[in-house]
Amino acid sequence: MGADETRRLLLLRHAKSAWPDMADSERPLNDRGRRDAPVMGRWLRDGGYVPDVVLCSTARRTRDTWALLAGELDAKPDVRYEQRIYEATALSLLHLLREAGDDYRTVLLIGHNPGIAELAVGIAQMTDGPAAEPLERVREKFPTAAVAVLEFKGDWADLIPGEARMIDFAVPRNVPE
Repeated sequence: MGADETRRLLLLRHAKSAWPDMADSERPLNDRGRRDAPVMGRWLRDGGYVPDVVLCSTARRTRDTWALLAGELDAKPDVRYEQRIYEATALSLLHLLREAGDDYRTVLLIGHNPGIAELAVGIAQMTDGPAAEPLERVREKFPTAAVAVLEFKGDWADLIPGEARMIDFAVPRNVPE
């Protein structure tokens, strides 16, 4: 792939989790989360947003989200579980994406707020009119199991703030089952 190749970044906030008396990193998904993750997997598949590689936090709720979503993709992307995603800032996530490797056209990053939302807003180009709608929705709220889809030209190592176009944003409650 060359430097003028279009890359696609899928940013997914983990599905809704339960709050039992346990360590934050071990929180499981709740019923809604177990329902929403496969819905978003089908949305990704049907939209043509199937990843080549998945960068997933090591927290239980992100791993469970990936397991439920993966069954709907009809694909077997490479998966990397990354401790660095847990509690990461937007800048830390950007550095991680720069390491993705240019063999991958589409990267799915499964993580946590506020890092996921801040990254989405930070790397997105400012636009006007109808093209601005996905970004405006992300700015308003990035709920659990939501996915932002961004595109940019170039290599992953060259991804910088303000350079990606946000082309889509989906929330489970708005996706037909």
